[in-house]
Order: sequence, then structure tokens, then C-alpha cells
Amino acid sequence: MMLTTTERISGLETETLGLVQGSTIQSKNIGKDITQGFKTLVGGELRAYTEMMNEARALATQRMVKQAEDLGADAVVCVRYASASIMQGAAEVMAYGTAVKFL
Repeated sequence: MMLTTTERISGLETETLGLVQGSTIQSKNIGKDITQGFKTLVGGELRAYTEMMNEARALATQRMVKQAEDLGADAVVCVRYASASIMQGAAEVMAYGTAVKFL
């Protein structure tokens, strides 16, 4: 499955199949929350949260790709990501784009 942030794939004609999306809400356990809270006192990267967001993006992307595959798509164009804080220590990540089939 080809994924791109562009509207078109150079040199290929495509048929639009529709919007596809995948999302997840992730949180870290209370132990990680406490250690990351201490880290905010001294500064630096919050690695546990970076890891959490990377995992969330990967899962959201997998779910978007699955939806595209179910439509018979060859690619997803205009891929975008959005995130929102749901509560302290939990975030939603959504991946979305347009499923297309090569002609």
C-alpha cells in the first residue's frame, strides 16, 4: 500500500474510492506518568510519551490502511495526522486520507 501526503501520485491515473481513517486513544500507566512528571521538573525529552505517540501513530496508520485495503485501494493520498488530548496522560491520534485505485 502506497501512502503519500501529496494529492496525486506522479505518472499515475487514479480513481477516488473515498475517505479512510484510523484512530486510537493511548495512555501510559501510572508509574510512567509519575516518572514523566518528575522529568518535567528538570526538562528534556519525555521519552515514554514520545514512544506512546509513535505507537499511536503506527496503530492509527495500520487501521487507516486496513480500511483502504477493504475498499480495494492501491494507495492513500493526502495522508494527514491529527492528535488531541483526551485527558491527562491520554491522547487520541487519527490518521486519514483519500483511498485511490490505480487505473
